[in-house]
Amino acid sequence: MSIPQTISPQIPPKYLLSDGLTDECKKLLTTLPKERSWIASHYVYNYQGLWLIERHLGGVLACQQQFQAQESDIILVTNPKSGTTWLKSLLFTLINRKKYPIFEQDHPLLVKNSHDLVPFLELNLYVDGQVPDFSSFTSPRLLATHMSFATLPKSIQDSKTKLVYLCRNPKDTFISMWHFINNIKVDHTDSKSIEECFDDFCKGLSPCGPFWDHVLDYWKESIEKPNKVLFLMYEEIKAKPKLHLKRLAEFLECQFSIEEEKCGVVDEILRMCSFDNLSNLEVNRNGKLSSGEENKAYFRKGEVGDWKAYFTKEMSEKLDHIIKQKFQGSQLSFLYI
Repeated sequence: MSIPQTISPQIPPKYLLSDGLTDECKKLLTTLPKERSWIASHYVYNYQGLWLIERHLGGVLACQQQFQAQESDIILVTNPKSGTTWLKSLLFTLINRKKYPIFEQDHPLLVKNSHDLVPFLELNLYVDGQVPDFSSFTSPRLLATHMSFATLPKSIQDSKTKLVYLCRNPKDTFISMWHFINNIKVDHTDSKSIEECFDDFCKGLSPCGPFWDHVLDYWKESIEKPNKVLFLMYEEIKAKPKLHLKRLAEFLECQFSIEEEKCGVVDEILRMCSFDNLSNLEVNRNGKLSSGEENKAYFRKGEVGDWKAYFTKEMSEKLDHIIKQKFQGSQLSFLYI
């Protein structure tokens, strides 16, 4: 007699669950404006001008209340899908090049995803009611966040903590975000069309959006406090990676020595952290993050201009018009090719 096979139900990634919310967070959720998210069965809530899913909001609240910045901290800030994985890799390798020489075979970046090496404050360390233990962190502590400047803990805003902000053009950001959300869903019928998601994006309704508010706040801070906030453009790093890696090293006060440059350290960091190298590592092809997402979901194309394969002329013109309005007078412009 054959034994009937049972099919295990797919468990959604923790990213989409809200099991660990505090009573305070649950109460707050009832008071906040909410809209359907890009995953149709879930909502996003507007907290201090930032659109967040439930679990993300819980992490933001805990971080705001508990995190105490140190002046030596280095925090990478991005809008989701703006090149975070890449810059985390560059940042970790750059800062730790004495502790973990890049020419060694057992470098942490070769066996761990960069999201494990540079954790998010609100998505990893403070989520689900956790109280993080920073005793194992060496100085400088490398951390990351998708929070807007306004929602950062006051200890970060008011200290000498260095912030590295990475910005990507809104068209590629949107497409990358849309693909990522589709990839992490278990039920692929539970989704809005690309047209619906695009309309939401144009209204400012996107993960950690509005896009323009997030970008402009950090852009202004980088102009007013250049020693605190370094504003980087994804497309510019892609075009001249060595120039911007040196710029990053100078900002973080860990410049390359003449000897390091002669030995090829700069080139090796760029090679090790390249999309081709990282995406082909075993850990990134078959591994998973503790939150449930597959590592390979963070490596799609990493290209500039991929939006052209998806945008209609009308979509492109509509977003161009919005971006022109929102960024008028800021002296900030985007590269799309």
